[in-house]
Amino acid sequence: MRQKTGKVYFVGAGPGDAGLIALKGVDRLRQADLVLYDHLVNPAILKHAPPHAERVCLGRGPHKKGLSQEEINARLVAAARQGHIVVRLKGGDPEVFGRTADETEALDRAGIPWESIPGVTAALAAASYAAIPITHADHSSAVALVTGQQRHGKSSVSLDYGALANFPGTLVFYMGVTTAPQWSEALIRHGKPPSTPVAIVRRCSWNDQAMVRCTLGTVVEVIAQRGVRPPAVIVVGQVVSLAPETSWFAGRPLFGARILVTRPGEQAESLAELLLELGAEVRCQPAIEISDPADWGPVDHALQHVEQYQWLVFSSPNGVSYLLNRLEEKHGDLRKLGGIRLAAMGPGTAEELRRYRLRADVVPDQYRAEALAEVLAHGARGLRFLLARACRGREVLAERLAAAGAEVEQVVVYRSTDVEKADPGAAAALAAGQIDWITVTSSAIARSLARLFGEDLRRAKLASISPITSEVIRRLGFEPAVEARESTMEGVARAMAEETGRAPTGEPESA
Repeated sequence: MRQKTGKVYFVGAGPGDAGLIALKGVDRLRQADLVLYDHLVNPAILKHAPPHAERVCLGRGPHKKGLSQEEINARLVAAARQGHIVVRLKGGDPEVFGRTADETEALDRAGIPWESIPGVTAALAAASYAAIPITHADHSSAVALVTGQQRHGKSSVSLDYGALANFPGTLVFYMGVTTAPQWSEALIRHGKPPSTPVAIVRRCSWNDQAMVRCTLGTVVEVIAQRGVRPPAVIVVGQVVSLAPETSWFAGRPLFGARILVTRPGEQAESLAELLLELGAEVRCQPAIEISDPADWGPVDHALQHVEQYQWLVFSSPNGVSYLLNRLEEKHGDLRKLGGIRLAAMGPGTAEELRRYRLRADVVPDQYRAEALAEVLAHGARGLRFLLARACRGREVLAERLAAAGAEVEQVVVYRSTDVEKADPGAAAALAAGQIDWITVTSSAIARSLARLFGEDLRRAKLASISPITSEVIRRLGFEPAVEARESTMEGVARAMAEETGRAPTGEPESA
């Protein structure tokens, strides 16, 4: 049988922010067998591709030559002929200075079907993320996208600088940093005023986005003085003067901060998304792993007779999810808890209960076993308590309830184990001083981090979730830079933001 021909999708990845890719582009990535991506594409976008998909970076890095256009064309054709779904992931929009035509022409010659999915191009991203209104009712009713780089050896007429100098609107130069002496001089020579406002927007929509203001007459000098390097777009026109000194994007509380999130892999995403929304660059390095208990037997026995307990006590969100999922999976549903009172160690645990439509009867003011024990001990004599816990942790709560005359049973509902080895990239970044903050959201994580990174932990600031965690950090020989006032992920984020002096005015939204 003749092998079915695959298809190539040209997908715009946007200029940097991984959230700017179109939903249709994400859908095609999920179907991909091969992803060929530009080196300026945010690697976070690649998470949408399935595990089996081959991922190939085509760009030129510091020590990488990259593939030629002919080699890229050949790879596209060969993969499609093998029946593969190929996603050609391009920075910005595929059709704006992306040389997509070179690749589609090769596909057309080979009879390979293809489709182009637009993306957010850098000029439009600059309008939003740098708050430059590139169109304006009073100042600019037109926009011209101009390349600062001509194809090598191009024989046709170059740009008409006379027309551009008299263009009745905003000019946006792509790839114009290294050629600024040529195009700025040409515009001035053809009558564009040297005083025309200019904004250089570098790494638009990334968390280290920077904008430099100058004029057409000083742009070359400013680029040299500031050492501005690509990638950047350069906006030329009166609308630049309308942009605020600090955009909404650059004014976010954690803008530019590089944060290492150390929660377990399956739980890191919610904190990572919160920090990203606040402007941080996030890298994940789980310090512990969470898994099923070694033996479900004691848990199942307790759940079979759960109606016999007067109190069910949770010391962590993990305890909530593991116990209640087991209850629903093996022992009926949450109605079995109808006559039982619920206690949660802290607000994060109480929030996890709310995800199951349950409300904690008791949440102590302080996120520590001593505080919860003090609340529960009153009237505890003769009552039966079931404590859902991890395989490791303090015995304070059980001991104090027992001392108060309660009958206490503990069940291990999940295992917490240390990650054996740090990701080499995360370790190298920390050693090089490229991490500003490390989140420490439990005592177990604190101990694991000390083992994983040792003295390199001093190269970043530690953000602790609670007094108990801070005590453990200090016993390990380190000092937390901040401690959350409320022992939640939002509290950790707020503590870091307050330390920067740019705390949000309202509560940060949880992702």
